Amino acid sequence: MATPSKAHDPITPSELLATEFLDPLGISHFRLAEATRLPQVRISEIVRGKRAITTDTALRLSKALGVDDRFWITIQTDFDLEVELARRGDELAKVIPLVAN
Repeated sequence: MATPSKAHDPITPSELLATEFLDPLGISHFRLAEATRLPQVRISEIVRGKRAITTDTALRLSKALGVDDRFWITIQTDFDLEVELARRGDELAKVIPLVAN
């Protein structure tokens, strides 16, 4: 059984970081790297969608950008779950529940 198709792909953490924070606030990758004490390469890779947001990075981004500590890690986890559900939907449908919901 395939998972139902969605109207659009899930929003990536990188997309959210760029469109909702960096671009509107005029924050460069360099400035964010300085503020978070992270390598600029890591910030650039995240923004380009080449790297996932780790727990450490999530906490630093949250502090620098004034959001809840769980904000970025929740965004990353939600994205990862959506991607895996789409990728493995047929396989997951074959899993036999051992405990009722």
